[in-house]
Amino acid sequence: MNKKAILFLNGEVPDKTPIITKYQKIFCTDGSYEYLKDLGIIPDIITGDFDSIQTEKFPESSEIIHTPDQNFTDFEKALQIIKNQGFNSVDVLGASGKQQDHFLGNLNAAYKFKDSLSITFYDNYSTYSFISSPFKLNNILGKTISLFPFPETKGIITKGLEYPINNEDLNIINRIGTRNIAVDDEIEITYQSGDLILFIMD
Repeated sequence: MNKKAILFLNGEVPDKTPIITKYQKIFCTDGSYEYLKDLGIIPDIITGDFDSIQTEKFPESSEIIHTPDQNFTDFEKALQIIKNQGFNSVDVLGASGKQQDHFLGNLNAAYKFKDSLSITFYDNYSTYSFISSPFKLNNILGKTISLFPFPETKGIITKGLEYPINNEDLNIINRIGTRNIAVDDEIEITYQSGDLILFIMD
C-alpha cells in the first residue's frame, strides 16, 4: 500500500500550492511553518531544533517533534520521522533555491533514503528524483529531460528521447546528460549500475 506524505522545507517553495488532500499527512520543518501559516495550511507534524521560532506559535493540533541533533540536517531528520511512521513516498517542496549548498545537501540526504522512501522534489522549474531501473514515465511529450549521475551511472539506455543514450556511461566529472527532449509520450530508462537523478522541466 502506498502511504504518501508531503514535506515542506525552508527553501524556495513553488508558487503553485499543491493539492494537500491527496496526502495522508503534512510535515514541515520549523523554518517553513510561516509559509504554511500564510496559506492557511495546518501541518500535522512540525519538526526541527526550534532555535529560530517559539513552539508556542504553533497550532495546538500540530504534533511537535524536537530534533536537536546537529549531526544531521533538518531534512534528514524529517525523512527519518516520515520513514518511522510507515510512509513509503514523500513529495518535498522547498528543497532548492536560496542557498545552493542546502540544495546539494538535500540531494545527499535523499540519496541516503532512496532505497526506503520514494522522494520526489518539486520547485518552480522542475521535478526531480532518484529513479530505479527500469523506469517508465507517461504524458511526457515535449518536456525537457536531464539525467544526472550521482556520481556515476553505467550502461544507460533510453527510449523516447531526442538524443538517445545507448548503453553508455555518465559520471559527474566527464559527462552528464542534461537538456534532452522527450519526443514520445512515454520514455523508458534503464541502467546497469550506479545511481541516477531524473530532472523534468516544463
